[in-house]
Amino acid sequence: MLYKFTIGDDGSKELEPMSFLDFSELGKIEKDLEVLLADHLLDVLFEDAALMPIFQERPMQAEADIYALDRFGNLVIFELKRGFAGSDAMLQALRYGQDAGQWTFNTLEIKYRKKCKDKSVSLADAHREAFNLERPLLPSEFNTKQRFIIVGNAANDSLVSAVNYWKQQGLAVDFLPYRVYEIGKQRYFEFFALPYDSHQNPSSVKGVLFDTNRSYDEEAIWEMMENHRVAAYGDMKHVVEYLNPKDIVFFSHTKVGIVAAAEVIGPVKDDGPEEKFRDIKFLTPVPTKATGIKKAMEFGQVSSVTGKSFYWARTVKAPRLNRDEAQHLLSELKKVLA
Repeated sequence: MLYKFTIGDDGSKELEPMSFLDFSELGKIEKDLEVLLADHLLDVLFEDAALMPIFQERPMQAEADIYALDRFGNLVIFELKRGFAGSDAMLQALRYGQDAGQWTFNTLEIKYRKKCKDKSVSLADAHREAFNLERPLLPSEFNTKQRFIIVGNAANDSLVSAVNYWKQQGLAVDFLPYRVYEIGKQRYFEFFALPYDSHQNPSSVKGVLFDTNRSYDEEAIWEMMENHRVAAYGDMKHVVEYLNPKDIVFFSHTKVGIVAAAEVIGPVKDDGPEEKFRDIKFLTPVPTKATGIKKAMEFGQVSSVTGKSFYWARTVKAPRLNRDEAQHLLSELKKVLA
């Protein structure tokens, strides 16, 4: 809940609860909520809950809104409700789960290939790379369990009661509430992610593992290195806005490791319609195109140094590092690159 905090002339303090809306009151359809969550499922809303989206609902099909995999290959089924849905919404989700529980690995692969840009990469290999596993999961290890996440209006008591009932019966289901506030002429989206709604303060100095875009452009890393910038492209160019001055960026090069680190020093800038970037100051030796990448900290070592499991498929890897964690990783990285 959001409260307006005021201090009177006499020193008295008051909290005024702010009214909130849902998507139906904004004239938005359920697809808008789906797109909002799918686009930001892994970079903003679920900082510490690594999930790999593999499929979204198709028009006129009896399907849940979003399907994702966790690191163990379990299927996570998202059902989104923009307005006040009744208890039958939970039953609808269960029907989707009953169907999805029968999906073989081949079925998952077909659905994933319809979504992904690179049609040559198998689901098993993409999953292994996303979670930095030692080996790809076997087909028989995918979709052995299903978990449900119901996203709805925070005031939807009927839906919350239905979710709680099934949770008490042992079903793996959670309710994630959202609220939309309209303050002045600006709208704000409040979302409560699991576990414990864990998010770092965006204004705090943080460490970020940032992808060099190698999967789509082999030259992107050299543009960043030579121009002293951290950049993102196309549909993902907005992620540069998640960085702040003084943040430490660790450049993550697919199939290689962390190749350099730098401090963010500038505001967000555009370089044409397909690129956003921030200026940086390097804190480690910088690889060059002429000499290539001679040294790097392997991804397994990154996890060992930080004590964290990262979701490597994101442009901005999750989870983020706090200031002390970032400084520790930087210190170890300098040893490797020296």
